Amino acid sequence: MNSKELGKKYDRIAQWWHENHRDSRYGLKQLDLALKFVPGGRSALDVGCGAGGRIIRELEVHGFAVTGLDVSERMIALAMENHPNGSFQVADICTWETGEKFDLIIAWDSIFHLPLQMHRPVIDKLSSLLEKGGVLMYTFGNAVGEHTDVWQEDEFYYSSIGINDNLAALIENGLTVMHLELDQFPEKHVYVIATKS
Repeated sequence: MNSKELGKKYDRIAQWWHENHRDSRYGLKQLDLALKFVPGGRSALDVGCGAGGRIIRELEVHGFAVTGLDVSERMIALAMENHPNGSFQVADICTWETGEKFDLIIAWDSIFHLPLQMHRPVIDKLSSLLEKGGVLMYTFGNAVGEHTDVWQEDEFYYSSIGINDNLAALIENGLTVMHLELDQFPEKHVYVIATKS
């Protein structure tokens, strides 16, 4: 699935997503842990930010200037309405370029839509976009391979390189893993927090 196709799928459910996640606490406990490792600075990148909401609100409360990326035009339009002080772009993290560095990068339930062969290049990119001492938090699947699943009456593509290859990628990029958890066990949902030394 290419990013344009994925963006259109999320365009169709953007309003539903926004309305059903407005008051959600999903992922905030994990974000609060990640924030404990951020030593200073206040720039954050949210990869797959969707319509914004809970995660960006929490970042704003903590004084972060937030840049949000998403492949869905409709999600980005909603994010701009919800967070007028943020900076939002319709963009694919695989091809997006910036000269900016960030103190915190979050990719919550987003990069599992990447083509399988793009996981390592994207982890390399996210690692390179961190300031020294910066924190990376993202989610992935505890499995290796790719599959599709039906959600919201549409078919979505998912992939993962698994726990070991994610850990190897982080370590080889000079990051230290501070926390890794299968936070929805027995589901195969993993989140990791790593810092750049």
